Amino acid sequence: MINAKLVYKVIGSLLFIEAIMMLSCLLVSVYYKEDDIPAFLITITITVLAAIGLKYKGYGAENSMGRREAYLLVTLIWIIFSGLGALPFVISGYLTSYTDAFFETMSGFTTTGATIIDDVEALPHGLLFWRSLTHWIGGLGIVFFTIAILPSLVGGSVKVFSAESTGPIKSKLHPRLSTSAKTIWAVYIVLSISCAAFFYIFGMGLFDSVNYAMSIIATGGFATHNESTAYFNSAAIDYTSIVFMLLSGANFSLLYLVVIKGRIKEFFKDAEFRFYMLVVLLSTATIMYFLITHNDYSISKALRNSLFQVAAFITTTGIFNDDAAKWPHITWIILSLCMVFGACAGSTSGGIKCIRCAILFRIIRNEFKRLLHPRAVLPVKINGNIVPNQSVPTLLVFFTLYIAAVFFSYFTFTLLGVDSTNSMTIAISSASNVGPTLGLEIGPTMSWSSLPDIGKWICSMLMLMGRLEFFSVIVLFTKAFWKEN
Repeated sequence: MINAKLVYKVIGSLLFIEAIMMLSCLLVSVYYKEDDIPAFLITITITVLAAIGLKYKGYGAENSMGRREAYLLVTLIWIIFSGLGALPFVISGYLTSYTDAFFETMSGFTTTGATIIDDVEALPHGLLFWRSLTHWIGGLGIVFFTIAILPSLVGGSVKVFSAESTGPIKSKLHPRLSTSAKTIWAVYIVLSISCAAFFYIFGMGLFDSVNYAMSIIATGGFATHNESTAYFNSAAIDYTSIVFMLLSGANFSLLYLVVIKGRIKEFFKDAEFRFYMLVVLLSTATIMYFLITHNDYSISKALRNSLFQVAAFITTTGIFNDDAAKWPHITWIILSLCMVFGACAGSTSGGIKCIRCAILFRIIRNEFKRLLHPRAVLPVKINGNIVPNQSVPTLLVFFTLYIAAVFFSYFTFTLLGVDSTNSMTIAISSASNVGPTLGLEIGPTMSWSSLPDIGKWICSMLMLMGRLEFFSVIVLFTKAFWKEN
């Protein structure tokens, strides 16, 4: 049976964290003396009362968690956080539809960055900060954040982490998960502060610097200006964004070894990172060629804009400094592939992840070798380590689930009247937590407000499934999950 009391207890504890997050946004609203103050006051009150009620229901729960509780807990946390996080938008009146508000908040926490707000500059500073903060907390995971600061909260924290973490291969920094969480969060904070500092030095205001830094390090995409980073028209800001997007797309365990331990050679030894950078370089070079030959871009502009968009799409950050809808259609295919690939496992990015792609290519290579040498033993190796046999079918199941979810959504959006190109790229963008889409009706610089409500709910579920890598959500809908034994 599901240990419901423990689930209530943990969710109640986490809701206090969300209330504290909203309190920081309330302080921003008070500082700027804007009209979203009552909305945050009411939402904080509702969240705290919900937290107290759930803690009461979970009083006396055993501090031991099984796998079923872990998977249920992770999925519920993301849904409840988004459900309550939507309230400030609705109560303040800046969004009149709860569907729109839930979509916006789910997009924030899952670091998708898709927005239904046509004019973000009309939002008060408190709501803008709340959008960016949902990215930043959701970047490494709500539960992972909690493990770092409240290690005694959950007895089964390792199970919870495995339900929320990304990638087929798990790397450990320290035998104690809470210590690893604190270490990775330290890297995350250093990157965030460094990114904000560079933005400020290169001409952004303090508020914009902090918001864009949170959005980029979390590979989210929410911006404080309608034109995203194109608003600043600064090469220094664009290249700063590129560097920090690419760093945020790297495995954070690898970043720990490089940034904290100073072992720079680890970058070049890591097979996934090499594959990731190879995709970035090839995609950038190809798009540069088409921008120079078809759009008459100068070499410097083509390099800057193509590298920026490739970094934004492959790391699933989704910010923009140019309108890719005006680029040749062949570049859309390249950017769509970047969406699908994603960056590295163990990063804040979405997508399939480069490690899975690298493993898949090695499996394909081995199958061709096996045709010539049927009796050969051909293990799949990554970084000199043999990938366990049980990981291969899991990998293939993941690809199947990803493709099935994308095509189901594609057909649904088409039935809802969305054009074919947009339907496919919206589905990929949601499942990969990218944010922008490619098309003419809903382009990479446009909001998703024209989607029908049912489409927004489908996207919200697809974002959640993509962020938790499908298994953690879909397992809840199996009969075996709810059986007593």
